[in-house]
Parts: sequence; C-alpha cells; structure tokens
Amino acid sequence: MNIRILVFEGADEIDFIAPLEIFRRAAKYASGIHVRLVTLEARESVTAAYGLRVVPDGVLEDAVSLLIVPGGGWAARAPLGIRSEIEKGDLVNRIAALHSHGTIVVGVCTGAMALAAAGLLKGRRAVTHRAALPDLQAVAGEVVFSRVVDDGSVVTCGGVTSSIDLALHLVERFWGHGIAERVASEMEYAR
Repeated sequence: MNIRILVFEGADEIDFIAPLEIFRRAAKYASGIHVRLVTLEARESVTAAYGLRVVPDGVLEDAVSLLIVPGGGWAARAPLGIRSEIEKGDLVNRIAALHSHGTIVVGVCTGAMALAAAGLLKGRRAVTHRAALPDLQAVAGEVVFSRVVDDGSVVTCGGVTSSIDLALHLVERFWGHGIAERVASEMEYAR
C-alpha cells in the first residue's frame, strides 16, 4: 500500500508525525507498506506550524492508496497552514482527483476542511478539531463527535492527538488488530 502523508508550510507537526511513525512501525510487521512524506511540488524543506523543519521524501504522485492530509492554523487563521493551502486551490484539486481515482483520503484534525473543500464530505459522516466544528457542520453531511470517523473512502479525526488513534485505526483496518495492538504497545499507548 502506497501511503503518502502530505506536508506543507504551517502543517501541524503531530498531525503528520504520529501517522508517519505508526505506519513505519507497522511496516516492520506487515509487508507492502510504503510510507513517504510528500509535498505538492518539489521543495527542499517545509517548516511546520511550531517551527519543525522537515525534509520531504518527494512529491505527491498519482499512484497513491492512502493520502493523509494534516491540518494546522485553521482556528488561528494563521498566514500559513491548511486554510491558505485550501485558498490556493492546488491541494483541493489534487485531493478530489486522487479520490476520484480510488485513493482513500484522510483528513487529520482541520485537514478535514480540505476534504470538505474538495467536496468529499457532502452526505458523509466526519469530524474535525472542535474549533472548526461550526465550519464543518456547514458543509458535511453529518458531524460525528468521535475521535475517528471512518466513512469508507474518506476518514477524518478530531483534534491533533487523535492522529494517533486515526493511524492505529487504519493499521487495524488494513493489517489487523494484532499489528495495531503491537504498535500501540511498542509506543506505550493505551488505545
């Protein structure tokens, strides 16, 4: 499975770091898991919301099984982050195109707002960070107050720490309960 985790200027660190670590740990126990941090266009580095400088593994390609879209800066209306990525339009277009070709798209925290902007949440169950819930309620089919909401080809999660629950949920969905529990145990994380 080709898992791509998008990074961009102002992305919230835990939104992409937690899934990256969890999927890479799962790859030790399940074959065929290929995880990469990617950007929409070639960049040497990206500076996340709290100053972490990240060197991406490459550019988002078209052959993606699972795309993770982090949030960041939505509630604060930060000059960089998911809101500015949505306003540029490229991210929204790529999400819609990938989803239409069978990619499972995952919105972490306010990354769900990018899925909404791509039209993927109409008629679907979804959740986001509590500060963005009113915005999500205006565009989603049904807001569910849960840490993780799996609606098949679209998956969302609440605030930043729920990115851990989300990644473990996806590991369990695709590679089984045993591997998810093993990863959680290694991380000393109580699910």
